[in-house]
Amino acid sequence: MTLNHRKFEVWKSKGWTVCAIALVSFAAGSLITARLMHLNQVRADSNRVFELLVYHAVPGKLPALESRFRDTNSKILAKHDLMAVGYWVPEDAPAWENTFVYILAHPSREEAKKNWDALLADPEFQEVIKSEQANKLVEKIDTTNMRPTDFSPMK
Repeated sequence: MTLNHRKFEVWKSKGWTVCAIALVSFAAGSLITARLMHLNQVRADSNRVFELLVYHAVPGKLPALESRFRDTNSKILAKHDLMAVGYWVPEDAPAWENTFVYILAHPSREEAKKNWDALLADPEFQEVIKSEQANKLVEKIDTTNMRPTDFSPMK
């Protein structure tokens, strides 16, 4: 075997090795990508729901309502797995000057109902209800249950 022929055989052997590595890398990448795509589909098909609650406060009572949520309600909600995404007060007056907004995240509508039922039965929350009846802070509550769209960044 000549020197050139031997170099060709070594190159040919390395070439096949490089091709094999490239093929294995491609296959592994494809499998990982397919797995990640499946995870996204599972997340998009979940039963997770969000609940938008808009409290219309008695005029002038918004600061007291905020305090009640800061000091009491938010802790009771968390205790019963009613997970707050956030709390907001609009900045634009006058239509929104007595409005308090929050969003809860639930694994499903069934879990939401179960957790709300547990909250309503909680003696600590019963005290909050009695306090609301004695010192009315809220005129009206609007509630909307929402599901994320398949393209929503938050699922």
